[in-house]
Amino acid sequence: MVTPTTTAVTMVTPTTAAVTMVTPTTAAVTMVTPTTAAVTMVTPATVTPATVTPATATPATVTPATVTPATATPATVTPAATTAAPVITNLTVETLDAPINRADCGSQQLCAAEPSACDPSATGSCFFVAARQQSGQNFEFGLSGESDGYIAASLGTENSQQRETAYVCANNNGGVQIFGAALASSGVLTITTQRVNSVRGRVDGRTIQCTFVATVPDSSTRAAGFALRVSNGTFNPDGNVLGTSTTQIRTSVIDLTNPNANITNVFNHAITLQQSLLPALLVALGVLGLSVL
Repeated sequence: MVTPTTTAVTMVTPTTAAVTMVTPTTAAVTMVTPTTAAVTMVTPATVTPATVTPATATPATVTPATVTPATATPATVTPAATTAAPVITNLTVETLDAPINRADCGSQQLCAAEPSACDPSATGSCFFVAARQQSGQNFEFGLSGESDGYIAASLGTENSQQRETAYVCANNNGGVQIFGAALASSGVLTITTQRVNSVRGRVDGRTIQCTFVATVPDSSTRAAGFALRVSNGTFNPDGNVLGTSTTQIRTSVIDLTNPNANITNVFNHAITLQQSLLPALLVALGVLGLSVL
């Protein structure tokens, strides 16, 4: 603000003596009113604290891996015929305490006999063989027959020219001795090594009986498919000489694992047929001769 300056006024008052009164000039005083500076009031900005929203940690959705259980394809179980370990050959013969009998024939074991219904535990002539599968190609056999030398069970095929696998139980001075052998179509037995174990035997008069476990060979037709033969012959303990065999039972090829297999003694039926035809043939020849006369 600027205040107007007061002008100095000279007043001359008549005096007795001429006195000049000088009134000091009121100096023009410039009063400077300090300018009110325009003060900009800075209102401190209201700092609104940032609203920190804590990050919501959304847990990762873990989708469990769908584990598809491996479909276990059941292993094809090969019949024990091809998997069972063969027996270890042991020709030691233990005593067979009780006679062989027909128990379990047709249910647990396959049986063949001549005569067909004979019981090897009873008295009288009876040739008998039984086969019971243990596992795979391992079978327990029971063999009974009449002989002064030996009885034998053999396994053959439809090819009559092939040698058969034979198991021979011989009477060696009142005790049983067992042999593995190969039986030719001529009836000759050649002693060979066969897988035989757990042998038991007994001799009662002319009756020879034995039981044993054997690993039969693989058959070319089907597992354990063989023709069964029971034969007998002479035996010389000096040198273990087996005489030519005489067939008592001969079956067609059968499955040894099937206790209910149909057993027919092909050998004896053939003999019976020949014997029954002979009288008829003689009668026919007689009639023919009479007609000529």
